[in-house]
Amino acid sequence: MTPPFTTVSLTLTSDLTQLEALLAWFNQYRPTTLPIEEWLKLELALAEGFTNAVRHAHRDRPPETPIRIDLSLAATEIELRIWDQGDPFDLMAKLQTLPTQIPLEAEGGRGLRLLATITDELDYQRVEDGGNCLILRKILKTTPQ
Repeated sequence: MTPPFTTVSLTLTSDLTQLEALLAWFNQYRPTTLPIEEWLKLELALAEGFTNAVRHAHRDRPPETPIRIDLSLAATEIELRIWDQGDPFDLMAKLQTLPTQIPLEAEGGRGLRLLATITDELDYQRVEDGGNCLILRKILKTTPQ
């Protein structure tokens, strides 16, 4: 990532009721130069990533288990990192098993496909302390002057 203009972090508990606070925190950092449609897509990706951490990565963990969100804003990109304490998960292998178009009545997978569609770069890495980091990166299109 290019040097960010802004990097901020927020830590929440593994509770879906925290989603409103997460989105309020996120929305205070919307760059005025970014079209609202693009920001709303990132907001949706953030909500999906947080929800997945609560429902899947932390399903067997106490609700006090922290989830940290890092937001980095640069002139050329926006990066979100969602840190969880769950078991390892191979995101890329799972994405390869999902159909390109997932029916609405499907039991799961829509959220992962959505993340892959919204972001320019998507990764889920195991980190040394035993947790994981979901990386969502969106490259910002510059408009000609």
